[in-house]
Amino acid sequence: MSFSNYGELCTEVYELTKEIGHSLSGDIEFYQNKLKSYNGKVLEGMVGSGRVLIPLLEAGIKIDGADYSAEMLAACRKHCAERGLSTNLYESNLQELSLPQQYEAIIIPGGSFLLIEERNQSIEALRKLYAHLQPGGKLILDLFLPEPDFDVSKGGEVSTFHLPEGDLITMERKLVEVNFLEQYKVYYLKYEKWRNGNLLQTELQRFAMRWYGVKEFKLLLADIGFQDIQVYADYDENKAPSDAQQIFVYEATKK
Repeated sequence: MSFSNYGELCTEVYELTKEIGHSLSGDIEFYQNKLKSYNGKVLEGMVGSGRVLIPLLEAGIKIDGADYSAEMLAACRKHCAERGLSTNLYESNLQELSLPQQYEAIIIPGGSFLLIEERNQSIEALRKLYAHLQPGGKLILDLFLPEPDFDVSKGGEVSTFHLPEGDLITMERKLVEVNFLEQYKVYYLKYEKWRNGNLLQTELQRFAMRWYGVKEFKLLLADIGFQDIQVYADYDENKAPSDAQQIFVYEATKK
């Protein structure tokens, strides 16, 4: 069985654990407040099933979404239709982004940028994001440092998720690779869907996460051409990064 990329079972678990409007440490409120004064269009990269995008649409913010998972986008479209919301949703990864317009702002909440595994792809994604901003436009994203679970000899952790219709999904997560030099680690995720004790479906996912030092990522943004780069902690513009457990918010301007 080959690895899937945010497939059907992953999307079902995502829907249960990251429900529409579920704020992670105040991120939805932060982005809504930052964008409420914008008159132009906004883009959310790596939009998933719409956890952040839909509350922003409901707040009157003109926002499109992009994601490379067809399953995630299908869920997002369904949620928008159920709420009578209309937006443009594009299927693309960030390093190949080619959309028909530029944006006043681009956001990437939830640390999702860390899921771009290869460093060269991360840099290309930043270049594409820069190209899709209007002059003076803002890139706003948040990052974090990884959990300190660096022992690949440990067994897998198993979680169970109960679906509304009575089925359940088990997910086994096992750390298989850590590379401190290149600053990434890789998990294998195994999803199994069960009904009355019978296995219905299995899905395997290779889940990689790359991390960045606070100053390192600021330098990457500067190398791309961004200016007036601000870094603050825990969605508080008056709070400087001071602890490895914090969320780091980057706000950068296209010249």
